[in-house]
This record gives sequence, C-alpha cells and structure tokens, in this order.
Amino acid sequence: MGESVAEATIVKWLKEEGDEIEADEPIIEIATDKVDSEVPAPEDGVLVKRLCEEGDVVEVGHPIAIIKSAGDETQSKPTPSEEKSSESEKKAEVSSSSNGSEKASTPATVSNSAVAISKDGPSGRFYSPLVRNIAQQEGLSMDELEQVPGSGMEGRVTKNDILSYLPKREENGSAPQDTKEKSTGEKSEKSEAPAPKQPVPQAATGGEAGTLTIKTPKVVPGPDDEIIEMDRMRKMISEHMVTSKHVSPHVTSYVEADLTNIVNWRNKWKNKFQEREGEKLTFTPIFIEALVKAIKEMPMVNVSTDGTKIIKRKHINIGMATALPSGNLIVPVIHDADQLNLVGLAKRVNDLAKRARENKLLPEEVQRGTYTITNVGTFGNVMGTPIISQPQAAVMAVGAIRKKPAVIETEQGDFIGIRNMMFLSHSYDHRVIDGALGGSFVRKLGDILEQFDVNREI
Repeated sequence: MGESVAEATIVKWLKEEGDEIEADEPIIEIATDKVDSEVPAPEDGVLVKRLCEEGDVVEVGHPIAIIKSAGDETQSKPTPSEEKSSESEKKAEVSSSSNGSEKASTPATVSNSAVAISKDGPSGRFYSPLVRNIAQQEGLSMDELEQVPGSGMEGRVTKNDILSYLPKREENGSAPQDTKEKSTGEKSEKSEAPAPKQPVPQAATGGEAGTLTIKTPKVVPGPDDEIIEMDRMRKMISEHMVTSKHVSPHVTSYVEADLTNIVNWRNKWKNKFQEREGEKLTFTPIFIEALVKAIKEMPMVNVSTDGTKIIKRKHINIGMATALPSGNLIVPVIHDADQLNLVGLAKRVNDLAKRARENKLLPEEVQRGTYTITNVGTFGNVMGTPIISQPQAAVMAVGAIRKKPAVIETEQGDFIGIRNMMFLSHSYDHRVIDGALGGSFVRKLGDILEQFDVNREI
C-alpha cells in the first residue's frame, strides 16, 4: 500500500463467497485518501469467506478474506444459517495498548449514544476514519479529541496516539458519564455539541488569541436545478484544495517563453521515437527534464514546511497532474526524476498517464511528490493559477503553445518573426518562497526551455 498508508476503505467486493478465482484476478476494490486500486488473488482457489464488508476501514496487514487453494479440499459456500451465525465474526475489532499488553477488544460499531466526530476538527486537523471510529467507541468529544497529541504528518492523530491516550484519560477520571436517557424519561444534563461542519483554523495571531470561524453560505436550489452529489474523489479534491488555500499564502509569477526550438526538434524526432520506442514523444517529459534542471540550480523550491522548520527535500519527485475520464484530477509521481534521461521520462510519463486513466495506479505512485507540474494548455488555456499540492511548496502550470509574432534579437539586429510562445505560471508558498526566488525560478525554467539544443539526438 505504500509507506505512508496505514489503512484503506473497502469499496466493492468483486467476488462472492464460494466463487472460484484465479491467481492475479481482482477480487476487491479498495480506496485510500490517495487512490483507488484493486487487490488481486494471490493464487488459484475458492473464496471461502469474506472477513470485512463494503464500507469497512481496514488496517494494512489485516486479513480481508480466506481463500481455499486449488489443491486443498474445496469448501462449499456457507448456508444462510452459517452466514447468520458468523455475522458477529465479520465485524472489525479494535485492540491494542501503549505498554504491549492487550486491551479488551471492542466491536467497531457505533452505538446510538456515540458522539459524532467530524473528519476536520476546530483547529483544521484531519481525523482518519479509524481514529474517528475509536473516538466514537470510547465516547470522546470533539473538544477532547483535539487535545490528543498527534505524532502523524502535520500533527495528525494516529491509531497509536489515541490508544495511548485512553489509559491516561481513565486514570485522570476524564471518561465521560453515561449520556443515555434515564428510564424515567429524563435526559442527561450532559450533551455534546454538534461537530462543526467546516474547519476552524487558528487566528493568524496564534496562541490563544482567538479563532476564525469559516461559514459556508446556504445555497438554495431553484425548482429546475439538478442536484449532483460529489463522488468520493471529488470530495477529497475539494477538501485538499480548501486546506491548501488555508495553509499556504499563494503567490503566482508568470513568464512567457519561446519554445520554437523545442517544437521544431520534437517535430523532427516524434515519428522516429514512435517507431523505435513504441511510445509517443509528448512535450511533458521535455518540460519535466527542464524543471528538474531548474530545481537542481534552485533547490529551495523543492521544500516543505513543518511549523517553523523548512524541510529541504533530497529527492526530486515530480508530480504530474492528470485529468481522468470522470472529470476528476489525480497526480501520479515520477520518483527521482533526476535519475531518468529523456527516453526514461517519456516512457514513465506515458505509463503513469495511461494507468491513471484506467484506475490502475498503485498507492505508492501518488505519494511523496516534492514538486508538481500541470499542463493547462491541454484545455486550450494560455495560463493558470495552480493550487499547491500540500505539503509541497510550489507548483508549475504550462499553458498552450501558440504561434505569435515576436521580436527576435540577432547580431544583425532585431526583426519580427513567427515564434511558438508559451506562458509559465509558478504558484508558490509565500511563507518560505519569496518573490525573488519564486520569480527567478520560473525565469530560470523559461531560459532552460529557450536554450534547448536543436541538434540534440535521442
């Protein structure tokens, strides 16, 4: 699942209990906060039992099904009575402790009195489905959950964090009293406030000075309007974009570059490249190669921010924004892009783009990006103001390549000519990248593209 993925949601079972399956045949669809993917069968056999249901959140390493291998005695599909008796076995259980001793397991089902926990706390901190589930089972309020120290990325609370907190909570006597209604019909005096629907980030002054409440205006549909529910990916994109704007003060600098040399060189080589490599030679790998060169000269754009600390990335992992047939967007990552030549970049770009559109990316292929490029020119746009993919510090948009009259400087003087021009739009996090660096970087990239060697062979 990738190094940073701890859990996944079961989206859909592709096989029923009792079905025969073949090795490498997909049996289930899963989803993380990064990508949807399929889990293939490890060998031939029969799917004897499904250990989790659609919608369950399952930790990495937890069994999800039992397969009877083809060489073993085949087990028939469970009868209705067997299915009914095993319903309790199918419920996930949460068990762990901070000192290594086991804690009594608790079915991962929410009682009627459980407190609703929002995925975004008042501080703007994100809570995973697993953490929210544990909090609901243990009766933690949103206010109390906000006080749990987080050791995850950007201060997120992990499973171990909340399980380590529970024993201390009980020792301090902070466990909530029963909030159920008394048998006489009287309601308990203690009640929980509803979870906020929007993140409430801390005020810019910091500390306990106050908070800024973000209110979403109420939108009333008209009688002829169509209401379309966002799919899971669109909801994630929406949350990520809002979070990025809240976290990073965006600044965008623009440069127009002359790509005539690149256009002429590509026209010369694209058919030969297709015949020799069996791959299309697009502009994207050329742009990524130039981007890597610029990052090597100005490595302080290849950074992340952790509070008051700047993390300077050693690896250059380039994310490439890719539009999907559904209209959504995903960003597969070319890891260590500086270690690939132009042929390698071309093949990697084509492979990732193809599998992204077919929903066949692996989770690790959309992780650990350090800088992102997006091609708004694909849609005929000349420039854009891209939003930073957190926790990165910058993103580059390339516009449409258009023929335009331009001034050409030569030793014999200046004259007007038809040139292939393109705008570069560089958005960067002004907390750590000032205008001097952000503007100089996009100018450097433009210079590298304009100085492309037309006599280069591939």
